[in-house]
Amino acid sequence: MSKGKKIKIIIAIAAISFIQGLQYCVSPVLGQIQAHYTDVDVSFIQMLITAPALMSMIVAVLSGWLVIKISKKKLLIFGSLVAGVTGFLPFLSDSFGLLFFSRTFYGVGLGLAIALNTAVVAEFFEGDERVSVMGIQAASVGAGMVVVTTVGGMLGAGGFKSAYMINVIGFISMFLILFCLPDTGKAKVTKTEKIRLNSEVLKISILGMIEFLFLITFTTNIAMHLSGSIAGNSAVSGNLTGIFSGAQIVIGLLLGVVTKMTKKYTLPVAMLSFSIGVILLILFPSNLIMLMIGAVFCGFSQGVFIPQAMVDVASAVKPVATAMASACFTCAICFGQLISPTVLNTASKLIFGEVTTSNVYIISAVGMTLAAAVSFVIKGRKER
Repeated sequence: MSKGKKIKIIIAIAAISFIQGLQYCVSPVLGQIQAHYTDVDVSFIQMLITAPALMSMIVAVLSGWLVIKISKKKLLIFGSLVAGVTGFLPFLSDSFGLLFFSRTFYGVGLGLAIALNTAVVAEFFEGDERVSVMGIQAASVGAGMVVVTTVGGMLGAGGFKSAYMINVIGFISMFLILFCLPDTGKAKVTKTEKIRLNSEVLKISILGMIEFLFLITFTTNIAMHLSGSIAGNSAVSGNLTGIFSGAQIVIGLLLGVVTKMTKKYTLPVAMLSFSIGVILLILFPSNLIMLMIGAVFCGFSQGVFIPQAMVDVASAVKPVATAMASACFTCAICFGQLISPTVLNTASKLIFGEVTTSNVYIISAVGMTLAAAVSFVIKGRKER
């Protein structure tokens, strides 16, 4: 494959990744949305970020079967179109129901993007080159989040509805995928070859669900966590989410270096990074510098965990099962995101007697640390 063709494919992969970034388009303005819809429970406000996960789960499961019927390129073009259209639907009405509906159905585009992006990387790249491109893919997700949250936060300064304009990225991605991604047709499965998963895919998927159960709290809570002079400032929360994403960009580009240092412990190290970041958020809710450092640690977690887990999932199965394995992992992380507000807010109420962002962050830090410790032990035993 020529260098020019590889560059075009990487551009397409980056465009797909930007679709994923749109999940966080309302993150900087969650505080404003909560203040506007005073009769809506806070869990439903937070679910504007996690609601797409429900539809993503369904689509992710179907994508493993759909690639046998429809080419990945056509599915991704459709997904980016859905992401763009649903992003602009809330302009039609001030109804929270319409906003929630549009965010939920954006999940169609999100599910296709997450599940098929890994399959695209696995189809065109192998070995160390695959790890490097997965790092670029993770960096692109981070870049998408930076653009979405930073620009969205700036637009949101003029009213939270203005932040929806950032969803034009969905249409831009659609055209880049159209012109840069080769159409290799439907996935070919022979009569003697069956699509099979294994226990390794299941283990990584469970770990992914736990990671995102806690990790998503950064974006669902940060806008409401700020206190002191920066309380309720959408530009500040947008910038913090942008820093979170920026850390993903840097670490994604350095993924090969990081994995050589952490070796088989890459995933639990990534999880511990989140715990460190959240502890800083808990201790310094009004200190912008410390909040920025905390955002970096949290961004490192996602920037390392996702691409490495995707590489592990793709490497655990035969090429014909890559899309299905990616779909399984996508379904798991989407489920973790989906249940996060309900599970953690309920746990906060039961343990502390009230739901606050600090309480949710405490539970997340403890839960992630315990999960990382278990992962360390399991991986250590494998070597013996």
